[in-house]
Amino acid sequence: MRHPLVMGNWKLNGSIHMVHELIAALRKEVSGVAGCDVAIAPPAVYLCQARHEIGGSRIALGAQDTGVNLSGAFTGETSAEMLKNVDVKYVIIGHSERRTYHKESDEFIAQKFGVLKELGLTPVLCIGETEAENEAGKTQEVCARQIDAVLNAHGAAAFKDAVIAYEPIWAIGTGKSATPAQAQAVHKFIRDHIAKKDAAIAEQVIIQYGGSVNDKNAAELFGQPDIDGALVGGASLKADAFAVIVKAAAEAKAKK
Repeated sequence: MRHPLVMGNWKLNGSIHMVHELIAALRKEVSGVAGCDVAIAPPAVYLCQARHEIGGSRIALGAQDTGVNLSGAFTGETSAEMLKNVDVKYVIIGHSERRTYHKESDEFIAQKFGVLKELGLTPVLCIGETEAENEAGKTQEVCARQIDAVLNAHGAAAFKDAVIAYEPIWAIGTGKSATPAQAQAVHKFIRDHIAKKDAAIAEQVIIQYGGSVNDKNAAELFGQPDIDGALVGGASLKADAFAVIVKAAAEAKAKK
């Protein structure tokens, strides 16, 4: 059975003091929770501090992005090898903010996916449609295209021990969220799409939901059969709210 993952994407937020305070509070809040994997993705400049603050707790370390090159004259880049060197486990790629602001293509994101897999890191592949695409009925088309970039480049086996985060762009940071039924329908489509290539891989791949997930709507979302946790934005900056989401995922797993 799939093990849900709740991961906090801190985005461009943080300070030395905040990292210390938030992780200390998170460690206390989630220490006794079983049945759900937990990870945080601070800004890259705080990864080493976060690793120290996490210590021997059950919280795993994630990163918000990676470059495709491992070394060389690439000013401003952070390589997957460097992330591995500071004990990062999960790496978010393809987030809509990277696709939009940095013009990252499906093929470029698939290249990042391959680099991470080669180094034994876990890609968290973000996919999802804009509001206009959603209203035009293109949700499945967009998600399929973004997944196919990885399938075509690396095959279905690349999704073994990987994570997909379905994040409808219209729901990120807007306060809007897909209904549990809407999210489940897309998650099932994603799993079925991969199953066309390899049913066993499709069954084990973790598919998170992301998009204004909070302590109020998490339990109902996690009750859906194909929703395996969440990629959490704003709510991950508050230890108590994030802990409620983690506990909701653990409780839903126990009922499935």
